[in-house]
Amino acid sequence: MDFDSIIEQTIRFVKETLAEAEAGHDWFHIERVYKTALNINAQENGDLFTVALAALLHDIADSKFNNGDEEIGPQMAGKFLSGLNISAEVIVHVQQIIRNLSYKSSLSGVTFHSKELDVVQDADRLDAIGAIGIARAFTYGGYKNRTMYDPSIPSVANQSKEAYKNSSAPTINHFYEKLLLLKDLMKTSAGKTLAQERHDFMLRYLDQFYAEWEGK
Repeated sequence: MDFDSIIEQTIRFVKETLAEAEAGHDWFHIERVYKTALNINAQENGDLFTVALAALLHDIADSKFNNGDEEIGPQMAGKFLSGLNISAEVIVHVQQIIRNLSYKSSLSGVTFHSKELDVVQDADRLDAIGAIGIARAFTYGGYKNRTMYDPSIPSVANQSKEAYKNSSAPTINHFYEKLLLLKDLMKTSAGKTLAQERHDFMLRYLDQFYAEWEGK
């Protein structure tokens, strides 16, 4: 089976699996990350096949929608890819990328590293910041019925992985506990450039948010 056929089948599988997904983690999120990863990889020269598959499958079963199970995603991806007769080496690499991609994974220390992980991780993090990142943050906050902002609840710096996973803080706190930290965590040159622009947009947004909150 050639590259295009495998990608086509993978896209179909992801669309079907995420048909009822929360709007911030649906097929359109996957598609954006996929396109961004391909653009970044054009400069980084990672293995295109691995990058493409990992980008498409990275949120096939996000742990926060699966009772915190962090292995269900890698397992589902591995089972699907095995059915396409893809080499064990590529499958394991894709699973490792999925396993180590998320922000919360970085809070407990990541021992796996690859150029392909850097590419897909930057692409995923870019979708968490900027205009779309803001929209996704409030979409998820609404999905979890969280308060937009409560001045009496301060953000918490340097959270542990467990504290981050279990947080139910207002959505604005999420900017300080994750989103504004992502710019400095980018690994690729393209990712760093794109992140700066999106980071600056979030800062302008927060200034406007607080001004409106005070009725100005």
